Amino acid sequence: MVVGIAGLGLIGGSLAKAYKASGKDVTVLGFDRDASITHIAQIDGALDGELTWERIGECDLILIALYTGAAIEYMEKIAPCVRPDTVVVDCCGTKRTVCKAGFAISEKYGFIYAGGHPMAGSQYSGFKYSRANLFRGASMIIVPSRFDDIHLTSRIKELLRPVGFGRITISTAEQHDQMIAFTSQMPHILSNAFIKSPTARAHKGFSAGSYKDLTRVAWLNEDMWTELFFENEDFLLQEMDDLIHSLEQYRDALKKGDRDTMRALLAEGRRCKEEIDG
Repeated sequence: MVVGIAGLGLIGGSLAKAYKASGKDVTVLGFDRDASITHIAQIDGALDGELTWERIGECDLILIALYTGAAIEYMEKIAPCVRPDTVVVDCCGTKRTVCKAGFAISEKYGFIYAGGHPMAGSQYSGFKYSRANLFRGASMIIVPSRFDDIHLTSRIKELLRPVGFGRITISTAEQHDQMIAFTSQMPHILSNAFIKSPTARAHKGFSAGSYKDLTRVAWLNEDMWTELFFENEDFLLQEMDDLIHSLEQYRDALKKGDRDTMRALLAEGRRCKEEIDG
């Protein structure tokens, strides 16, 4: 199997390393807009060679780990070189915009495309933080063009198997973006806003696991997350409004000295956690 990976940051670099560490017969070709990163990845053993225009046609699978706009542009450029039986999967953090473009491009040029989102990451970005086990046991979300094509989904699962994902989740682009606003984007906003408290500068000696858990993703890539937030503005605003409404209830209970309401709010949140996560 030949796998091409465009974009060798945390996600693309980790995918390359996972394939090379899988023990399977996989040739990994890679491309990054920063040619020095491509060179470093080859020296590191994450790549067998460079993903050039001439070698696009060798690939059984092409993974595009770029920002949405760049991913669409890259797909448009390589489309004439992609074999009809090649599977192209993007790894963008939102799906509606990239899938709309990807489905149109693949239909025009006659190759196979599916949206994708590997559900693992780190507060750090760049190839130097990539690792072969980043996706081990994680979920990979796939947005296919058709939901009745069992052969296609089975093939995609087989192509991704060496990475070590624990679960392949099939979704629509709309459902993905709605869920990701809650599970990923809101935690980043909350963490980033929380750390701005003036009290944070004096936290050492007073903080433990809850502080570390809540603030870990405040250390983020602001360029990437700004783009993702605006691509998903409608669903993200809804989640923010819901959270603000909940916070107002806790604040009002404190202001009024209403212990019964506070206890009820806390109990409700505990029950929700128990019901949702078991």
